[in-house]
Amino acid sequence: MHELSIVQNILDIAESEARKNNATRIIKIGLKIGEMSGVVADSINFCFETLKTNTIARDAELLIDHVPLMGRCKQCGADFRIKDYQFICEKCNGNEIELISGKELQIEELEVE
Repeated sequence: MHELSIVQNILDIAESEARKNNATRIIKIGLKIGEMSGVVADSINFCFETLKTNTIARDAELLIDHVPLMGRCKQCGADFRIKDYQFICEKCNGNEIELISGKELQIEELEVE
């Protein structure tokens, strides 16, 4: 379960940023998790609840923004949602697809006091 180390890194980053701003408590952490990030959101939530207990984030809320897998066709320029990992343009059936979202795994928001 690599989510455990991911959550530990998220908490380390959040605590470091909080301390830089003289905060003593983390209220909220907002994450963006892409559909193709290889991360299971339920596991992230479980690990967060487990690991936060002895930190300044012990009462923090974790918000997850799920980012869909989106592509752009290099042949016709159409943007579309990639469903079932079918990397084929819906408009022209082209197969040269540039990923434009869906691989994200990042801290998007941090609320402290």
